Amino acid sequence: MDHETTNSKFERVLTKRDVFVLAFGAMIGWGWIIQTGYWVNEGGVLGSILAFVLGGVMVSVVGLIYGELASAMPFVGGEHVYSLRALGPIGSFVCTWALVLGYVGVVVFEVVALPSALAYVVPGFNAIELWTVAGQPVYATWVLVGAIGAIVMTFLNYRGVRPAAQFQTILALVIGLAGVTLAIGAVANGQSPSTPPFAGAGMAGVFTVAIMTPFMFVGFDVIPQAAGEADVSPKLLGLLIPASVTLAALFYIAVIWASGQAMPGSELVESSLPAASAMAAIFDSQTIGRIMAIAGIAGILTSWNSFLLGASRAIYALADSGMLPEQLSTLHAEHNTPSSALALIGGLSIFSPLFGEQMLIWIVNAGGFGLVVAWVLVVISFLVLRYREPEMDRPLKLPFGYGFGAIALVLTTFFVGLYLPGAPSALSWPHEWGIILFWVVLGVAMYAISGSSSASTSLEADAEELD
Repeated sequence: MDHETTNSKFERVLTKRDVFVLAFGAMIGWGWIIQTGYWVNEGGVLGSILAFVLGGVMVSVVGLIYGELASAMPFVGGEHVYSLRALGPIGSFVCTWALVLGYVGVVVFEVVALPSALAYVVPGFNAIELWTVAGQPVYATWVLVGAIGAIVMTFLNYRGVRPAAQFQTILALVIGLAGVTLAIGAVANGQSPSTPPFAGAGMAGVFTVAIMTPFMFVGFDVIPQAAGEADVSPKLLGLLIPASVTLAALFYIAVIWASGQAMPGSELVESSLPAASAMAAIFDSQTIGRIMAIAGIAGILTSWNSFLLGASRAIYALADSGMLPEQLSTLHAEHNTPSSALALIGGLSIFSPLFGEQMLIWIVNAGGFGLVVAWVLVVISFLVLRYREPEMDRPLKLPFGYGFGAIALVLTTFFVGLYLPGAPSALSWPHEWGIILFWVVLGVAMYAISGSSSASTSLEADAEELD
């Protein structure tokens, strides 16, 4: 990738706080609001906390791998840059194209998650049923609110990365305050939980929760995508990745503990919004419970914002390397944002509510597989570069690099295995595997049409500039 065209056009305007909250907000989405009851019921309070400690450690290992690579190559495109240097154009395209599926999958899902969340807060929100898709109704109110949300979020990112980061900071504060309020309320008003510490399931319950944790931490990899716009030192940039994972883990643990002090797991799991129900029970106020639901909506918006930013930069990087149509590498003359890539993702987002919630769940599940495939290829890139270029400048150089790489490779391969047939989170056929097959065919066609000659030459330019 020619950094004269790929990175110098971007302005380094993001502070360390901006970068941190982009990653934290991406990880803290809507899941903590709706899944807390399931976690406590399956694993118990202590069992669920142990599961998130284990999950946080696992993901932090991968995050440290990302940290070293981001510090060594702090350029827009993140995974694309690392894999291009280590694996060449084809390996890099596979990695980044898989990543784009994951990012876009989250973006289009949040378009429906927003009206779905509002339905919990606003009585009678689901109005005017249009049709059903896979048995799920599509409401006119969902389509309208989702489309408006998509336009606003796309425009926000179109106007510049700095406004998007400032928006993210405000919402992250809302989420953080909600979590702190829940925890303080549990300390002051919580009761001894009737749920056993491990929900009677022992380590089996812990494992049931633990296999879900990698997906609750997806989003830390947004930092490398925006690395070329971060005005922080390369070493600090690398450290922000595991730091954001640590804070996200602490947030999840606090919500689990506080919810477990409020209600038994058997009652939490029956609630449509367990964390909000826990808040209402602790303060004996349905109004305060609704405030927690609003914090969940803030989580939707932070995740949406981060993944829209990440997806647009990944698409831009592919196009700038000649792996996607050149038009997608357009940068806005005034705002220095990948305007064409944002317009493409925004257009898909506006129409996504028409396909119903179940269809978008299939897309986000297929996208999750794409994300963990990208993780595997990034870890392989780390090992290849450690072997091939031991003298590369690495401001954040991990001790026992090969050991870290081997552990990360085992963990990321395990994550991939969770999606395969026979696994607890196996993708369904024909829906989810069909989406992946379509994405593969589309990628092959786009790569063939665009040609890869420019990517080959830019790989050499990369090596020269980074040496």
